[in-house]
Amino acid sequence: MSTSTVELASAILAGGGQAPPELHRLLNAQYRPSGIGTSAARAFLAQKPEKSDKSDELFCPGALRDDPVLGDLVDDRVVEWAGQVGIYPGRLDKLRSYGFGRYMMLAHPAVIDPDRLVAAAKCLVAEWAADDYYVDEVELGADPAVVGSRLANLLAVVDPAQLVPRYATDLDAHHRLQPISVAFRTAMEHLARYASPAQMGRFQNQMAILFLAWTQEADWHVNRRTPPVWEYLVQRHLNSYLPPMILIDVLAGYELPANEFFHPDVRRAFTTAGNAAVLVNDLYSGARESENDFNLPTVLVANEGLSRRQAVLRTVEIHNELMHTFVELAAGLSATGSPNLRRFLADTWAWLGGSRRWHATTGRYQNGS
Repeated sequence: MSTSTVELASAILAGGGQAPPELHRLLNAQYRPSGIGTSAARAFLAQKPEKSDKSDELFCPGALRDDPVLGDLVDDRVVEWAGQVGIYPGRLDKLRSYGFGRYMMLAHPAVIDPDRLVAAAKCLVAEWAADDYYVDEVELGADPAVVGSRLANLLAVVDPAQLVPRYATDLDAHHRLQPISVAFRTAMEHLARYASPAQMGRFQNQMAILFLAWTQEADWHVNRRTPPVWEYLVQRHLNSYLPPMILIDVLAGYELPANEFFHPDVRRAFTTAGNAAVLVNDLYSGARESENDFNLPTVLVANEGLSRRQAVLRTVEIHNELMHTFVELAAGLSATGSPNLRRFLADTWAWLGGSRRWHATTGRYQNGS
């Protein structure tokens, strides 16, 4: 059997999202760049799944790998780093239970180098901590009235602001006292070992988009309004899972060139996948969130008069529609794109399966189960 990621994706799609044992063995080996023939693209095109007749089932692949030893190793190093930079003081055991290192192990099944997974997990934890401390968790100091200022200042760390020396000193002094700033700076220093300048630029751009989305959410809180469904979905498009997904090729050791990565058709496929992935978060996180938090089921209840169960089923339906759209777009792009593009799309499919497994098992949403 060929080790082509497109052929792997084809087999997974044909199997309803479950990877047979031989695929696990192949994915535990490090990927190496290789050409992918047109036969693999035809296979991907031929294996588009039929829509499920069960409206309450998520259309999503299974995780291609679950290596608890590797996940624990990454988690140990990430929790140690969190203690060093000062985020989640007194909550490191809780952070450990979330398993963000395990998340990256599940989402990047082709990556066996723990240091690459640690780099990605640090970025993920920095993003999650900024959301907790600045946007969501009042007990951690979140205040919607100052979200915009905090995130603008944080972006000056992510995409370093160029000030004249007399004021750059003040900026540096401010950020040395901000654990979130230290977390982002050190996480990006680690990421820079593996990311090209173009790949790092992608990450910085996606952080700016994410921070913009968080200011939109703060507007809803400050003005005490529930957005209409379309506006919520716009916010989720900006506040999707693209920030961690954007590191797919970085971790796997190849690079999708900018002319392909930012091509409108590729961007549409990739953002569609990110939008679907974040709705999985809406489904799994709802029980943990306060009454003031926003998720798609809550917004559907408020706007369309649905029961909670009906809103959850509608969210599943929307998720599945996005996922089917991604598969259709990926199939077309795989038939005409470069080997690296086909690999990137198949790796995106694998990322979605690992993300879903993490949401279903993390202590953040499952009370440690």
